Amino acid sequence: MSALGGKVAVVTGGAQGIGRAIAHELAAGGARIVIADLKGAEAAAADFPDGVGLTVDVASEDDVARMASETVERCGTIDILVNNAGLYASLAMRPFEQIPVDEWRQVMDVNVLSMFLTCRAVVPQMREQGGGRIVNISSGTPFRGVPFVLHYVTSKGAIVALTRALAKELGGDEILVNCVAPGFTMSDGVNEHPEVVEALRDVSVGSRTLKRDQVPEDVVGAVAFLCGPGATFITGQTMVIDGGQYFH
Repeated sequence: MSALGGKVAVVTGGAQGIGRAIAHELAAGGARIVIADLKGAEAAAADFPDGVGLTVDVASEDDVARMASETVERCGTIDILVNNAGLYASLAMRPFEQIPVDEWRQVMDVNVLSMFLTCRAVVPQMREQGGGRIVNISSGTPFRGVPFVLHYVTSKGAIVALTRALAKELGGDEILVNCVAPGFTMSDGVNEHPEVVEALRDVSVGSRTLKRDQVPEDVVGAVAFLCGPGATFITGQTMVIDGGQYFH
């Protein structure tokens, strides 16, 4: 049997970009894929054998509870949760004093509250079946202290802290919680915002050890590894995947 054969993997924000690339990698490993996204979930799920697409606002408690219950109802189990959904490229870069409070709250809801809600929703099923894997997608920005997107950087730092604390809580249940932190990635969402590409692409490539663009496929190997049989004694860790832009 393939590495993830028989496993059911929920990927939030999986309709495009890094999330979609992760879904394809997990499917290649044998997992059945559930795409949870605000837009395009069903169309993206059609790429996969027995794929399931669920329209979900990950910042909504009711939507996330429905996501978990529908996944169990249709697939029988939840073995893997990849928390990938988040806000980034649509955010304007500006001094922190100019960030509206409503925008700050929205970023925290979509990037952090969502992970609390999704983990809370799937953990009872994982406990019942004797274990599971949770991989949270953060960012390299909190390690480098990137300016002018303070709410985004703060939210991504919170994900690292959430990962560590939750790993401690869930270790006794054989639920492993880890984090992957990509660098500036030329994803669909980023490419839709030329001003973001212009501001960050060259400076990102220039500061890397590996002098090229980062693409979604660069992230998927780490996620698949953390979900697979080779990572049974790894939890609470953050893997920074940024082409050697930051060493820690």
